[in-house]
Amino acid sequence: MRQVVEQLEASRIREVANEGIGRTDVLKFWFGESDEVTPGFIRDAAVASLQAGETFYAHNLGLQELREALAAYTDGLHPGRGAAHWFDRLAVTSGGVNGLMLASQTLVEAGDEVVVVAPVWPNLIAQPLIMGARVWRVPLRVQTDGPRAGAWVLDMAALLSAITPATRMLVVNAPNNPTGWTLSADEQRTILAHCRRTGTWILADEVYERLYFAGDTANGAAPSFLDVAQPDDRVIVAHSFSKSFLMTGWRLGWLVLPPALTAAVGKLIEFNTSCAPVFVQRAATVALQRGAEVTPALVGHLRQCRDTLAPLLRALPGVTMAEPLGGMYAFFRLEGQDDCLAVARRLVREAGLGLAPGSAFSPEAAGWLRWCFASRDTTRLVAGVERLRGWLDGQ
Repeated sequence: MRQVVEQLEASRIREVANEGIGRTDVLKFWFGESDEVTPGFIRDAAVASLQAGETFYAHNLGLQELREALAAYTDGLHPGRGAAHWFDRLAVTSGGVNGLMLASQTLVEAGDEVVVVAPVWPNLIAQPLIMGARVWRVPLRVQTDGPRAGAWVLDMAALLSAITPATRMLVVNAPNNPTGWTLSADEQRTILAHCRRTGTWILADEVYERLYFAGDTANGAAPSFLDVAQPDDRVIVAHSFSKSFLMTGWRLGWLVLPPALTAAVGKLIEFNTSCAPVFVQRAATVALQRGAEVTPALVGHLRQCRDTLAPLLRALPGVTMAEPLGGMYAFFRLEGQDDCLAVARRLVREAGLGLAPGSAFSPEAAGWLRWCFASRDTTRLVAGVERLRGWLDGQ
């Protein structure tokens, strides 16, 4: 076994979830997915594809119909260039995580330096490590006072100083899992200009682009590197059907690439998964074509969930947090409870409450807890806070 694989840290979220195996009384908010099932018309499209006998291989880069739908969807969010501009820059992948891994396989060699903005979903750190890279984390910092106390913000000077001509790739996830932090368009321009000077690739994980609550953009989505980058810039943007279309279990995503990389990524897809299943691609095509029936209502509901949970958490003694601007997570700290993994495990055992430990996302988030608020029923969120309150009262 390769040493780097042996040294990979197992998921601490799974470790907490294992505490609740076999228990039906646990309110589970540990995983990053909604508890809503995929809409029926999306499922029906997959069933129709299977019944039509579409059980064979597809093009490495994805069905033409899906890529055309993705091109139109991308141009709708980032207008001005036309759908044809995007078509040859798209690669359909077997999940967002597969797309991110493909990006690392395309760009990173053993010994390369990679900078990652943290806290972040642990896969984004593990993937370049698997490729043999040396990974440097640049931590977000926490505002300690004012109306946004508990919010995580970017130290731009620290980030730019960490990105040098030796930096092969910058990995940035915004809106961010777990903190809810987002980048502004001006910050993206600053980062892009600096990376142009250093020759550094940007891998932007923008899977939460549509789950944005600030409302300060024309399209309602979070600022994207696609709005500021030129076609030949060293920028790869990763997306997924999981979050905005309620399709976590379907395992389908896509990459937006510089045109010169598209064929190379197609080769890598052949050697990884060959292609995404046709019936899943058919379902995704319908999801894009009828997305107005899914995503706006989902975002509105998630805003309601956030606005239900956040004030209840902030009212608890010793809690530090700020309302997230994007994503589906409340990220908070309990005063005096610094071992968040131990706290998360105890909450499962003693309170029937399932949360993710912040340390799962980087050492900088030790002492914090992540609560996925994507719940069909907001009363579950209220009940979860009451369980947390009762547990705190007993400490």
